[in-house]
Amino acid sequence: MTFRLLQTLSALGYVRHSDDKLYSATMKTWQLGQAIVDTLHLPEIAAPQLMMLSQATGEAVYLAVPDGLSVIYVDKIESTQPIQSFTPKGGSAPMHCVATGKALLAASYDRLRDRIRDHLIRYTDRTITSITQLDADMAATQDRGYAVDEGEYRERVHSFGAAIRLPNGDPIAALGVSVPDVNLPDGRSEEICGLVLRVAAEVTATLARG
Repeated sequence: MTFRLLQTLSALGYVRHSDDKLYSATMKTWQLGQAIVDTLHLPEIAAPQLMMLSQATGEAVYLAVPDGLSVIYVDKIESTQPIQSFTPKGGSAPMHCVATGKALLAASYDRLRDRIRDHLIRYTDRTITSITQLDADMAATQDRGYAVDEGEYRERVHSFGAAIRLPNGDPIAALGVSVPDVNLPDGRSEEICGLVLRVAAEVTATLARG
């Protein structure tokens, strides 16, 4: 049954069969997902909560959607701090080493684990590059409800993210805050994590209300 479904999706252009005999999503799949996001008007729906998060933290706030094993930032509110992190709206990042990506990865880890295990590319000396380490990180993320990146993609830039879900529980996006480590005095990380978790829950609740 699964094989026939994959053959059908391949014929329709939603997945490709690679030389290593594995299937992976194509850009057509992302375009379909983007169409769903556009139909839901997710950036507009999330805008009040993202603004609240921006005002509460003063740091860069992102709304991200999955794109294969990466995330794309479909909205951003700039930091107001003198020292900032820089990733533009429309930019992308690997799923395994930024908080928005890790939040989405944790929400679908059973499905994505085998796909990502050979794509754990190192970007800094803090990047998770072993599947055993990633397993532990994903378990911790699932347990607490939010993801943390401690300079795993960009040196000395931390990020904190949580998934946004559809009414059926499927993750559709994630929001996050990106912070240079010099802007993180003691206790600040925990405060931001609490805000991110609350705001993601509020956006999820807004989607549920239709």
